Amino acid sequence: MVNIKSGETFERVFLNEPEVNLHIVQEAGSHVKIHVLNMPSKQAEGSNLQTILNEITIEQAGEGCETEIYALAYLHDHESVTTETHVTHAVGGGTSNQLVKFVLADQSRGRFVGDLKIAPDAQKTDAHQTNRNLLLSEEAEMRTQPQLEIYADDVKATHGASTGQLDESALFYMQQRGIDKQKARQLLVNAFMVDVLQTIGDEELKERLLHSIDGVVE
Repeated sequence: MVNIKSGETFERVFLNEPEVNLHIVQEAGSHVKIHVLNMPSKQAEGSNLQTILNEITIEQAGEGCETEIYALAYLHDHESVTTETHVTHAVGGGTSNQLVKFVLADQSRGRFVGDLKIAPDAQKTDAHQTNRNLLLSEEAEMRTQPQLEIYADDVKATHGASTGQLDESALFYMQQRGIDKQKARQLLVNAFMVDVLQTIGDEELKERLLHSIDGVVE
């Protein structure tokens, strides 16, 4: 367990870790910003199933805390990633924002569990949770389980989850303007992922990851 003192900032990027298991307690006025990225790592055909579990637990134990959680998984073959977030607003005046995205190709599997709790004393809380998923094949599978428990009255809390495929009308529009289908697919997938990557504070890492996503769509 990591304890973030009053007024401190904790920022970490976890890139292609075999497992992320993080438990953070925030004191008043602290700021936590977490990125969990499972980026393109095309496995050889016939390789063993790769299964990854990412679990992030954050408790806002002091007033006026800020929490940001960003997760992106781009999976191929039989890769499987589960991302779980558990955010508890124990006291008021805090904010939290979660943006979790999956891009699933081949026979890959994704799962998101988002647990957001706002305690009775956590008035004036502003909490948001968003999960968006893009399926690139008919064999890919995504499961999403948003769970909100709100026991305070004076709060702002939203959540949203959606799973879909590439927009065929957008693909057609781009092809009509001279962009080949493969490039059009790449541009649409990149556009889907870019808002997560743009939130990375390390400019060198951000540019490297933005460059790395080109050319990975089949």
